[in-house]
Amino acid sequence: MEKSLKVVDLFAGCGGLSLGLEQAGFMPVFVNELNDHARATYIQNRVGRHEWLGEAGFSAADVKGMVLDKQFLPSLESRLKGTFGIENGELDLLVGGPPCQGFSGIGHRRSYAVDKEQLPSNHLFQDMAAIIHKLRPRAFLFENVRGLLNSKWTESGTKGEIFKDILGTYQDIPGYSVAYSLVYAKDYGVPQNRPRVLMVGIRDDVGSDIQREGNAEDAISRGYLPAKREDIQTPDLIDLLGDLIDPDYENGGSTTRYPAAARTPIQKLLRTPQAGGTPLKKGDIITEHDYSKHNALVLAKFRAMQTNGGKVPSEFQTKKFAQRLLPAHWGEEGPTITATSLADDYVHFSQPRVLTVREWARLQMFPDWYKFAGKRTTGGIRRAGNPREGIFDREVPKYTQIGNAVPVGLANAVGEHLAKILRPAPKLKG
Repeated sequence: MEKSLKVVDLFAGCGGLSLGLEQAGFMPVFVNELNDHARATYIQNRVGRHEWLGEAGFSAADVKGMVLDKQFLPSLESRLKGTFGIENGELDLLVGGPPCQGFSGIGHRRSYAVDKEQLPSNHLFQDMAAIIHKLRPRAFLFENVRGLLNSKWTESGTKGEIFKDILGTYQDIPGYSVAYSLVYAKDYGVPQNRPRVLMVGIRDDVGSDIQREGNAEDAISRGYLPAKREDIQTPDLIDLLGDLIDPDYENGGSTTRYPAAARTPIQKLLRTPQAGGTPLKKGDIITEHDYSKHNALVLAKFRAMQTNGGKVPSEFQTKKFAQRLLPAHWGEEGPTITATSLADDYVHFSQPRVLTVREWARLQMFPDWYKFAGKRTTGGIRRAGNPREGIFDREVPKYTQIGNAVPVGLANAVGEHLAKILRPAPKLKG
């Protein structure tokens, strides 16, 4: 069995990126996440296998605090050496997705017209770069939303100036070559479109098969990121979620046991227990399958959308962001949706309701054993904050944790690719 590669995960959220990396042979040795509930989700799903994550010295809330406290990073290095034998420069991978609410489409919906340079979270990429400077990992991965590529610091700024600054910051870290690509999760077998900006830095003494020179906006052809997976079939939603359809579900109620057996490969995979073995059977316990309680008007709207092929009849139309009916089967172009932090963006393909937390998690390819801490959902200023009033704290309920995550399947594909770069090629016996 190959030795696990070691990874530090910053801005880890509920752990989608880490889970995919773990499936690819990485082991998390330190986690940072500001939100208590998201951090609790991350830790509670791992502490049984990686007990150190339950100790104070191997998790932290505030990246900026990690950088400003002159003793924190030296102390962390000492703990990594004492527990894992990791000397400076021996950490395999550092990953992070600094908060993106100022750049995402959802963020624009609730940005309160505040310039992005005024949002403290939009500068955390500098703190991540400072930690890379200190820990000198063999490689690093920066991920963020597509909107980052075109965002401006101010209304009068230049389109794309934010990403230019970010790319320059990471290119200026000595001893690394850097490349990035805009990738789509559906190209890696994930049942949603989900565009993400992925930037990879490889230390100069690592990776003999990658192209050190070339266009920075070409990480895939340069070998820093995996190419589109032609060998993986993206599952239709009926194949992903069909086993969770409870014919006896009640509006506002819960389904606590699997209503059907697993039939498709993806259902069997996601129903496999954390410890392995056979997929959970019909009648076994399922968690996070609670239904929102919709009023009569909303139920009528959803039924009408299902009858009319997704179109919202005029009597139900509002100026609010329009909901979309999820298709049971994708068309020729494959998945056309992106799971967001707003649970009510989409309507179930066969029942008049929005998706449950468990169904939402499956869109991101979280297995059914994965449990989420905190509130199920929330709204208004508690979820959005109000930068104009200096309110930057946001609640991160379960739906938002999942919507903010890197899809597990995408993370797994990236992790398998990076593992090949980071592991030395086996020597041929002569």
